[in-house]
Amino acid sequence: MNTAIVRVAPKETRQTMEGFGASGAWWAQAVGGWPEDVRAEIMKLLYSKTEGLGMTTYRYNLGGGSKESGKGNFPNPGRRASSFLREDGSYDWNRDAEAVWCLKEAVRHGADDVVFFVNSPPGRWTVSGTAQGKIPFQANLRRGCEADFTRYVLDVTEHFLADGIPVRSVSPINEPFGPWIEKAGQEGCHYHPAGVRRLLRRFAEEMGRRPGLQNVLLSGAENNDLRLMNKTYTRAVLNDPLIRTRLDGIDIHGYVFKPLEFLDDAGVRRRFRRYMARQYPDVPVRLTEWTHMRGGRDYGMDSALEQARTMAADLSALNVVSWQCWVAVSPEDFCDGLIYINQEARTFDIPKRYYAFGNFTKFIPRGAVRVDAGASDPRLTALAFRDGDRFVCVLINPAGETVPASLALEGAPLPRQAALHVTSDTQSLAAAEADPKAFSLPPRSVSTLVVG
Repeated sequence: MNTAIVRVAPKETRQTMEGFGASGAWWAQAVGGWPEDVRAEIMKLLYSKTEGLGMTTYRYNLGGGSKESGKGNFPNPGRRASSFLREDGSYDWNRDAEAVWCLKEAVRHGADDVVFFVNSPPGRWTVSGTAQGKIPFQANLRRGCEADFTRYVLDVTEHFLADGIPVRSVSPINEPFGPWIEKAGQEGCHYHPAGVRRLLRRFAEEMGRRPGLQNVLLSGAENNDLRLMNKTYTRAVLNDPLIRTRLDGIDIHGYVFKPLEFLDDAGVRRRFRRYMARQYPDVPVRLTEWTHMRGGRDYGMDSALEQARTMAADLSALNVVSWQCWVAVSPEDFCDGLIYINQEARTFDIPKRYYAFGNFTKFIPRGAVRVDAGASDPRLTALAFRDGDRFVCVLINPAGETVPASLALEGAPLPRQAALHVTSDTQSLAAAEADPKAFSLPPRSVSTLVVG
C-alpha cells in the first residue's frame, strides 16, 4: 500500500484557537445532586487538564423558570430549567443548586470561559406567559419587557462574577429562528432579526452602565443552521455599532434542518466563510452547539468519526476559533453528549466520542494557530496546529484498513521522534512513540500526532 504523505505548511497560518467546550443544559441539574464521588469523577473527566478532556468553555443554561412555574408542555421534566427570579421580583440564589455545583466544579478544574446562555426569558415577560411560545415563529418576548429581562440576566451575571465565576459572555438569545412552541418540549423563544438587534442593543447599553461588567461580552446570535437565515441574523447584530462594542465575534450552531440535508455541507461552510471574509474580515466565528441529531445511544466509532469529521470541517472550512458540543453529558436515548449517564443507577458510561473529542481538546490549547495541512490519500482528513515549537496534527482515517503515513513539514526540519495518540475501535487515546517519517493510522481512527 502507498504511504500517505501528510503535508504541513507552518508558514501558511489560519485562525488562532480559543478552546473547546460544551453546555451543562438538562444534565447538570441532575448530576450535581448525585453522590460526591460520582459527580466529581464526571466533572474531572470533562474539565481536568491532567485527568480529563481539559475543556475550557462551560455554557451555563440560565433558565426561564419553567421548573418553578410548572407551566408549559414538557414531556421530559428534565428539560424544565430554573430561574433565580422569585414571583415578587427578588432573587433566590439557592435555586438551581445542582447545576451551579457543576458550574463551579468545572471552573475549579480550569474552565475559564463561562457563557451564560438563555433559551427563553422568564414567562412573566413573554407573550405566552410561559418559557415556550404558542404560535410558531411568533416573537415571544413581550414588547416593553426588554429592560426587565436585561436587568435580570445582568444581575445574575454580576452575582456570579462576585462569587468568582469567570463569566466571559452572556448570550440572551438562543436559536432565534426556531418556531419554539410547546410541541418542542423545551424552553425556547423565537425572535425576528429586528428583535434580536433591539434586545442586544438594550444589553449593550445596560452593560455599559455597569462597571463590574466592563470585561463581559455579548454572544450571539446563535442561529440554528448555516443554511437558513444565518446571514440575516449576522447582519442584524454586526451592522449595529453599539452592539459591536460588546460583541467580538459571531456565534453559530451547526445543526441541519431535515428538508435541507441535500445541500452540500462543505459548500455551505465555504460560502459562509467567504461571506464573513468579505463583509466582516476581522470578526471570528465560534461554533457553539452541535450534535448528531438522531436517536439511539452510540458508544462506538461511527458517531466518533462523524463528530471528528464535522469538527475538522468547521475548523478548516469555517475557520472557527472555538468548537463546543451541545451537551457534555447525555441522560437520553440519543446520539449526543460526551458521557452517557444512567439516571436510576446514578452511573455513567464513556463512548468513543469522548476520546475522539480528546484528540482535539487535550492537544490543541488556547493560542495554538492552525496552519495549512493536507494528505495525499483522499480518504484521510488532516488538520495541523502550531503551538510554540511543536506541531499538532489531527488525522482522521475512516477507512476500514490501516494507512501508512509520513509527515512532511514544508521549510522546516523534521524531528526524529513524535508521539501518536490513537482512538479507534480497539484503542482509547492510546499513546505511543512514533517516527514522523513512518507511522500508521489504524482503521476507523482519530489520531493526534504531536511533534516537537
